[in-house]
Amino acid sequence: MDVPIELIVGLGNPGPDYESTRHNAGFWFVDAVARAAGASLRADAKFHGDVGKAQIGGRSVWLLKPMTYMNRSGLSAAALAHYYKLPVESILVAHDELDLAPGIVKLKQGGGHAGHNGLRDLHKAFGGNGYMRLRIGIGHPGDKSQVVNYVLHKPSREEQVQIEDAIDAAVQAVPLLLSGDDQRAFQMLHSRD
Repeated sequence: MDVPIELIVGLGNPGPDYESTRHNAGFWFVDAVARAAGASLRADAKFHGDVGKAQIGGRSVWLLKPMTYMNRSGLSAAALAHYYKLPVESILVAHDELDLAPGIVKLKQGGGHAGHNGLRDLHKAFGGNGYMRLRIGIGHPGDKSQVVNYVLHKPSREEQVQIEDAIDAAVQAVPLLLSGDDQRAFQMLHSRD
């Protein structure tokens, strides 16, 4: 039995200009979890983000969307985790993933930040990478020089549908993660490709 997830952090950028951009896939996931659980998030200055608590499968989990911009995500996530004394292993971070095609979603324990500014800041804030990651595929523009422009733009309609399908599948795996059954959650999501 692995460590049950107690906090889900979705990475993104605040404000209407970024709302529909690929870089906000982590926010989309947290919103989908909240919707499925009938939970709501509200601004909390103490945690520099939008925070809520959801009841899923008889367990409670914190939901957090940092409102600090991507490159300061660790400030928000660490503030909530430290306040509630949550071990880093009990945190799931949902983020956009260039190395996976739209429609693919994978779980990963630890790993490097691969240049993702949100993950880089979380590594710094938590003093390591002990948290679990939900990697939401957004595809790659094909050229490294186009990445910044690509992640800050909306996906095509077709890609949007694929990303939403992947997020829906990931929401189904949340009860397994909250009960500490990481193995079944991994199997459920990784068998989708």
